[in-house]
Amino acid sequence: MSNSLGGKTMRTVKNPIIPGFYPDPSICKADDGYYLACSSFEMYPGIPIFFSTNLVDWEQIGYAMTKENGFHVRANTMTGGVMAPTIRYHNGTFYIINANFQDKGNFIVKTNDPRQGWSDPIWLDDIPGIDASLFFDDDDQAYIVGTGNVVPNGDQMEPGIYVCKYDIEKMKVISEAVPIWDSALRHAWSPEAPHMYKIGDYYYLMISEGGTEQNHAVTVARSKDIFSWFDGNPANPVLTNRNLGYNDVKLTNIGHADLIQGEHDEWYAVFLGSRTVDGFYKNLGRETFICPVEWQHGWPFFTPKTGRVEKEYQIPTDKFSLSTLHLTTNQVFDGTTLPLEFITWGTPYGRVYQNEANGLKLFCNKAMITPKLYWALDHEQNSSRETGISFVGRRQTSIDFQAEAKFSFTPRLENESAGFVIMQASNHQYRVEKRLLDGEMVLRLILTTSSMNTLPHMPGFKAVSNDKVLYQTKVSDEELVLGLKAIGQHYQFYVKDDAGIHELGDAQDGRLINPEEVGCMSGTIMGMFATGNGQDTDNTAIFKQFEYLPLS
Repeated sequence: MSNSLGGKTMRTVKNPIIPGFYPDPSICKADDGYYLACSSFEMYPGIPIFFSTNLVDWEQIGYAMTKENGFHVRANTMTGGVMAPTIRYHNGTFYIINANFQDKGNFIVKTNDPRQGWSDPIWLDDIPGIDASLFFDDDDQAYIVGTGNVVPNGDQMEPGIYVCKYDIEKMKVISEAVPIWDSALRHAWSPEAPHMYKIGDYYYLMISEGGTEQNHAVTVARSKDIFSWFDGNPANPVLTNRNLGYNDVKLTNIGHADLIQGEHDEWYAVFLGSRTVDGFYKNLGRETFICPVEWQHGWPFFTPKTGRVEKEYQIPTDKFSLSTLHLTTNQVFDGTTLPLEFITWGTPYGRVYQNEANGLKLFCNKAMITPKLYWALDHEQNSSRETGISFVGRRQTSIDFQAEAKFSFTPRLENESAGFVIMQASNHQYRVEKRLLDGEMVLRLILTTSSMNTLPHMPGFKAVSNDKVLYQTKVSDEELVLGLKAIGQHYQFYVKDDAGIHELGDAQDGRLINPEEVGCMSGTIMGMFATGNGQDTDNTAIFKQFEYLPLS
């Protein structure tokens, strides 16, 4: 939709601009348009990259991290891997700084063209903390802004933000790391996501604090000297929904923002937020939104006029392109390249899948669709290159949807199974699996949940997974269509065979696999799987088609 205002063509941008589990957005502007990067945690490929000519129409153009540049991530709780990238463009080169908590820590990758792949990671042994960010000053000097226990308070150090000079050619720190701010709220929980900007006479530091759930907030500080202590904005927080409470809220978790200028020098922020289901639950995880920003009296004002994030905004632009992010997926697997929205859980080492002319072949390897969960900082587990999980899927991008997977599979051993799964972090999932049981072929609907004694990254983490068979029926057809129709939290699983459509028991409760049960970091993914459940076999499941239809 477009109209004209003051001689400018106005286009409507709808929130979220990147729907589904695409959190922690960072954005930069190059000669041809805007590039945006998001976290991917334990999904493979890693760090999805999106492009827009106008901030309205977005398309995914690739990933920053793949097997080609050595990307390693293990399937565990979905809360590890890569998170909070910063993307910047400077003198013809794109840079991404990020951390991989299942590899060697902080790193930088770079490229001249994000569509053509990225360099191998340059590991930053001298950069501590999380959410490190790159900043290029007017004189081309590079800086890294990061987080850590860097702020002195008596005889102890407290969380805050530091800055250091960085030699971008030699890839090394060339100055002492200096603490420059802690947070707007005294002793705020989790000051993170720092981004630095030079605007006019001031350096502006924007961070998030309060944690990435309902108390999430964006705050801003400024200084005329990048190495001096920054002064907080008296109006902090500048962007948050925490004042709306916990219940009956349509949008929550607002935070983790990055600033960008539009075509006509107007300002915007991209940031994460979560659309809720039934006013509280955040099944889709954290998504990417946009809002306008105005500068008044030397400070940025987010969502001016209304003070809240709106469903849509008007953006002046004369550039038009087709957005591909809200379209239906109806993928027939015929050996051609998989669409970019398809992902695996963890790097697909070994025999995981082959995309062939007759379908997408998933191997019944020993990796389980419900892997044993381990402590997120267990180096031995994180460094393992064992066979990956035979899973190919995509993110949930709409509150209501229908998904179907058409496949052929004949289990030969009782440990083999294949089918459709929808899941969240920490082994919370519903799956419909075809398998042998006492010599007969059956279809089972199973709920898997996990009991954890603490968060996955905390010392002493232990977890136990629990399976509950919700429905079971005999089947004889080799080829079936497994489906799910989700209206809010109402999940109705079904099967199509030669005899028609059959519901698999009663509707199930989507709340059992949402972030309120399993942790705040991830969102729902769904797709196709096969497994030998601890044993490598030669059997395969052949998936002919996968369809995802948004219903809202």
